[in-house]
Amino acid sequence: MTLKVCKFGGTSMADGNTMQTVRKIIESDEKRKYVVVSAPGKRFNGDTKVTDLLYACYNELKETGDCKQSFAKVRARFESIIKELNIDFDVKSVLDETEKRLVEEHSADFTASRGEYLSARIMAVLLGAKFIDSEDVVFFKEDGQLDDLATYRAISQAVADGGCAVFPGFYGKGADGKVKTFSRGGSDISGAIVARAVNASVYENWTDVSGFLACDPRIVENPKRIKNLSYKELRELSYMGANVLHSESIFPVRKANIPIIIKNTFRPEDEGTAILPITQYKPDGNIVTGIAGKKNFTVILIEKNHMNSEIGFIRKVLSVLEREGVSIEHIPSGIDTMSVVVDSDEIEGYKLEQIIEGIKNEAEPDVIRVMENVALIATVGHGMSSSIGTSARLFKAMSEANINAKMIDQGSSELNIIVGVKNEDCEKCIAAIYHEFFG
Repeated sequence: MTLKVCKFGGTSMADGNTMQTVRKIIESDEKRKYVVVSAPGKRFNGDTKVTDLLYACYNELKETGDCKQSFAKVRARFESIIKELNIDFDVKSVLDETEKRLVEEHSADFTASRGEYLSARIMAVLLGAKFIDSEDVVFFKEDGQLDDLATYRAISQAVADGGCAVFPGFYGKGADGKVKTFSRGGSDISGAIVARAVNASVYENWTDVSGFLACDPRIVENPKRIKNLSYKELRELSYMGANVLHSESIFPVRKANIPIIIKNTFRPEDEGTAILPITQYKPDGNIVTGIAGKKNFTVILIEKNHMNSEIGFIRKVLSVLEREGVSIEHIPSGIDTMSVVVDSDEIEGYKLEQIIEGIKNEAEPDVIRVMENVALIATVGHGMSSSIGTSARLFKAMSEANINAKMIDQGSSELNIIVGVKNEDCEKCIAAIYHEFFG
């Protein structure tokens, strides 16, 4: 039998009415046996996500040793959900115990995780399903990485009875025995972990959009929906700002070739987008699959005569960034030049000055310059490798839009072309490239 794992995002869990919609979706297909939920998201514009309310609780805890004032908003939110659902659930006792543990644990990760925990407790009652606390089945190693074997074994054992089960997303247990969270949006990763552990046929990720779009709809009106994406295309687009799905969520399912389907909770009849292993991937005929952009990068430009013949030059440069704890996004290079692209947030303050001074001392370049406020635009698609003139069309579109490329980087796989432009040209560049390839 086809086995489906379903993950529902914060908008799907926002209130009692949306949770009832989730229940109907799950009960409409007997293959949907395992459910992973997020914390309640925004109910309307101007509303606050429960996770943000919980971070406010932690800030109050740090300042006063108590979080009663901030937790009152969390309490009111979940009491409202139970009232709307009209289910038999002693929410007061559960919330009392939660508030007590927040004070006892005094941990940012534990505090942030309680939105998912409470959502899953409620959804399990609503479905008449088993609640499985992720703290008991998702484990991290000392270096913060997922302990795959221990986690998959624990989840398999927890669902051995074959019944429907609900898991809270976003967290597990660290090597120190305390609750540890993934990065924001980590419930997507939790869903993929459960899908891998139970050897699901499909991982359905339910959100508030009907799949991936070829670019941001805030930039281009009604962009084309992408029917199929490969895992690699998803990684490129997600990292560069297409935030439908956490870019790390493909790793657990990729090893088992489990497809991911992006679906809309509020339009379940829509086809959605299938994210597939390359063996199952079928291009829809477009040269380009999608375009995404991200602002606020810094480019460090380095020049030195005979750089190509100096053994260890690149290592010297990169060792400076490693020493400062800065990760590198891209390294475009020429025979006597190289550029290092980093996220501006990682080098704010005095760190950039320390990096520049370190490179001067270690590598002794002839010239070193810094270009700030750069946006990176990624044009992604497997069809680009077999299509002549893709780059020419892309740069023609930029030229006609009067946009200057500050940097160009194309991967050897020909899966993507990345251009650097001024921050203020980001949206205009995405729109120009979209219209060139999609009309």
